[in-house]
Amino acid sequence: MGVQKQKRIYHLGSLPPFLLVLAGNIKAVDHRWNQHGLGGDNIEGKCRSLHPGPISLLHWSGKGKPWLRLDSRKPCAVDYLWAPYDLYKSSSPSLEE
Repeated sequence: MGVQKQKRIYHLGSLPPFLLVLAGNIKAVDHRWNQHGLGGDNIEGKCRSLHPGPISLLHWSGKGKPWLRLDSRKPCAVDYLWAPYDLYKSSSPSLEE
């Protein structure tokens, strides 16, 4: 941990180390409980769509956070689901735009 404070040695997020700690003792979660990947893919940044059916949790993983894309005026279609909760609405496009 001391090395990580001086120089970033890991850039892939928290999931891979978490999976290593669990050593394979995991269960798949139905997509309706965790709509993951809305931040796009980490290589090309392409937008992803919602899984079909009901959804309980929206997870914008990766670098494509909806507040950043809305403010840059380059949103993905699903980013407008975040817009009603944006605390800085003055800097975000409205849903009508």
